[in-house]
Amino acid sequence: MQLLDMIKEYKIISIIGLGKNTGKTTTLNHLIKNLTLMGKKLSLTSIGRDGEKYDVITRLPKPRIYIEKGTYVATAEKSLDNSNIKIELIKTTGFNTPLGVVKILKAMSSGYIELAGPSINKYLSNICLELINLGCDIILVDGAFDRRSYAAPLISDATILSTGASISENMHKVVDLTAHTVKLLTIENEKEEEILKLANEIFKNSKIGIIDSKNSIKMLDIITSLDAATEINENLNSNSKYVVIKGPISDKLLSDLMDSTDKYKGVTFLVEDGTKLFLSKGIMEKFQKKGGILKVLNPIKLIAVTANPTSPFEYEFDKNEFLKLLKENINIPIYDLGSND
Repeated sequence: MQLLDMIKEYKIISIIGLGKNTGKTTTLNHLIKNLTLMGKKLSLTSIGRDGEKYDVITRLPKPRIYIEKGTYVATAEKSLDNSNIKIELIKTTGFNTPLGVVKILKAMSSGYIELAGPSINKYLSNICLELINLGCDIILVDGAFDRRSYAAPLISDATILSTGASISENMHKVVDLTAHTVKLLTIENEKEEEILKLANEIFKNSKIGIIDSKNSIKMLDIITSLDAATEINENLNSNSKYVVIKGPISDKLLSDLMDSTDKYKGVTFLVEDGTKLFLSKGIMEKFQKKGGILKVLNPIKLIAVTANPTSPFEYEFDKNEFLKLLKENINIPIYDLGSND
């Protein structure tokens, strides 16, 4: 099935990059061009800043975002200085960014646009609702480097991950990291309604809560989950069934638990979604092999991976071998959209 056929059933689609120069903007341009040809009414926004002529960190040239007349855009006012389209102002949102307030615009000509959206998920979600109310068929959310939060299911209906040679000169390392990231983002979700209800209650009132076999809750009085292994250990017992964590689960938390107790075995550690799992492959596999369970409340619909075998650093992968290895290690569709749009 082609990528375009896959995404037609979704309203809000986020594109996230595993690193810089992985082809995320090329993926976005591919979708814009072809969805416009299909007659779809498109809108664009982002978390962070994208669409610049040159990368703000490496100063290397990068693909720019090209839109057609009639496209709706939500972007910060100062980013318009680096765009070359005629616009009609639809609404000023009141959401501020380092590049000014985010405005909702309609493109009155075709051309290049720089995107700069809010860094807060709630604001981004509100902007997406505004764009839906304007009658847009599909909203494409572009993400900044090293940010996965915009894949959160409260914002997007589906997510596309871009990976590529720029992450490392070692092809197998890139494939392993991509496969591990896919596992993190698509980890199994909890389905029992009563547990979901109790977990949401914990999220409203505490950073960590423990649910026992009788569905009773014990809230832990801690500031952050990052250094909470001691408190979790002290409060786990043979009746504990779930540890619900508002915030990230890190390598340190699981390592400290595994070093200090066996009481976590058979207990489900539950977080909001896969973007809260900051775990290396080794620690995650060790925890699960020793009997720990990881689940999420909100599943992320990761529908595809796009692969860029080229790099701006004067090396590239064999395209066929790269795609072959990705397909052998990842059980969702892989697409090569090329290094240039």
